[in-house]
Amino acid sequence: MNPWIHIPQLLAAGITMGAIYALVALGFVIIVRASQILNFAQGEFVMLGGVVTFFFITGAGLPYPLAALAAVLAVIVIGFLLHLLVVYPLRKASVLILIMATVGASIVISNTSALLFGTLPKALPPFSGDLPLELGGIRIVPQNLWVLGATFLLFFVLYFLSHRTLVGKAMEASSTDPLGADLSGIARNFMVFLAFGVSAGVGAIAGVLVTPIFYTSYNAGTLLGLKGFIAAVVGGWGKNSGAVLGGFVLGVVESTSIAFIPAGYKDAVAFVVLLLILYFRPKGILGSPYIDSRRW
Repeated sequence: MNPWIHIPQLLAAGITMGAIYALVALGFVIIVRASQILNFAQGEFVMLGGVVTFFFITGAGLPYPLAALAAVLAVIVIGFLLHLLVVYPLRKASVLILIMATVGASIVISNTSALLFGTLPKALPPFSGDLPLELGGIRIVPQNLWVLGATFLLFFVLYFLSHRTLVGKAMEASSTDPLGADLSGIARNFMVFLAFGVSAGVGAIAGVLVTPIFYTSYNAGTLLGLKGFIAAVVGGWGKNSGAVLGGFVLGVVESTSIAFIPAGYKDAVAFVVLLLILYFRPKGILGSPYIDSRRW
């Protein structure tokens, strides 16, 4: 059978996956722009968004919209706690130690989730039904459109936050010019604190959006976090537009590869893309601002 006949449908699936990766990558970039820290617990924020929403619906009996909102707020609080309990006490440590601390935090979060919510996979109902739409012979599930719309909406909201508000500019100044931020009276630790909350919120929204499409469980955040990290590298560190572009590139390449290689190797494609980018264009497709070891 000619594999090319499946490409349009795979492209549609890849765009959806790319939007999910873009949301995770945006979470990475938010913290990098504020503090130059790689938060490898970002995938756990996505996992918690879906798992906690499921708990609020089935365990607390909340309506779907209210459960999703409560879950996002709960994950934002967890993001704040991650900064206060893990990152802030190590603010004078090396970058490597901070990275390892976030890796350790991701393990604690995932295992705590398993203890509190169980290890069985969980799913949420689609926002607007699961009857596929037919567009030019391509079948699109309505939930995919919700993911795409939310991705672009969050991108523009974060762009406005970064470039049109004093808080967003203060966050970026805390990372790019720490001395200048201090002389301007910017509370850099508080800016990083806010960045962790915003990043956690974005991750939780991604989890609420993706759980109706894919099952989630306590260990689902690890792979999503890695894919989001790769997307941020592919697009270009430090840029929201790079995170979105990298997410879509990764999603499309990964999805269309199924037409030519066994599906079991799909996850390996992302790491091949990462190696190629690091070799041929280390700063990513859109380029990346210089990131050094200065911190708040």
